[in-house]
This record gives sequence, C-alpha cells and structure tokens, in this order.
Amino acid sequence: MNLEDRIELAVTLFKEGYNCSQSVVAAFADMYGFTREQALKMGASFGGGIGRMRQTCGAACGLFLVAGLETGCTDGKDRDGKEANYKLVQSLAAEFEKRNGSLICAQLLGLEKNAPTPTTPEARTNEYYKKRPCVKMVEEAARIWVEYLQNRAM
Repeated sequence: MNLEDRIELAVTLFKEGYNCSQSVVAAFADMYGFTREQALKMGASFGGGIGRMRQTCGAACGLFLVAGLETGCTDGKDRDGKEANYKLVQSLAAEFEKRNGSLICAQLLGLEKNAPTPTTPEARTNEYYKKRPCVKMVEEAARIWVEYLQNRAM
C-alpha cells in the first residue's frame, strides 16, 4: 500500500465506526509491526478528545502515537531520543493546529465551554457527519504523517 492510500484508509476506518485516533493509528500500524487489532486497541482510549472528554483531538493523539512508533526511544536514559521524539511531536502538533485552528476537540467541534460530555458515543448517521469535522481531522492527521514520511525519505 502506498502512503497516499493510507490517508484514504484512515478516513474509511473512521466512516466504518472506529474513533478518530484508532483510524489514524490503524492506517499505519502494519508499517511498525502491529496488527490492525493491536492498533485499534492502542488508539481506543483517545477518541473524542481522549475518552470523550473533549481534550486533545483524538486524530492528533493518533498522529502522536504513530510518531512514537517511528521515533520513540526504548531506553529510559536516552535523553537525546526523548528530545528528538518530543521535538517531532511538537512540530506535528503545530502543523495540526495551523491547519485546523486548534488541537482541542471541544474547540474543533464548536462546543461551549463546560458542555456536558456523556460517555455514550453518538450514532454515526448522515447528520453526525454533517455537523462534525472529525473526518477532516482524521484526514489531516493522516496527511501530516504521510508528508512527514515523504519528507524524511528525501
């Protein structure tokens, strides 16, 4: 699968009912030795702005999870590795925010401050997709990762 196809895969996964984070992580998981099932579990808690608390956008969280798979260090004393990963995540976050106006789920959804956040996800209907920018957030997060991979290869 080419990198551009992974953007469409992320969107397709979201439209199949997976959350925004799961959709981004699962679109790239095989590149890092993970199965789709593992990726779906890995990203499960980050949908809806982390557990539907409307905090950091789940699509952005998925992007950061994939960045960790790419550049995360595995030695607790590897300060240079941690620094490199944090620098990448901060760069990805800045790009996501630049393209979308925010990293915060509630702001992206246009919700009022302190709006209730029930734990029950909404049904994925045509109305849901009309009022939510989530498909765009998933697409942008996947596109940002593809662009990073393409630029890294140059």
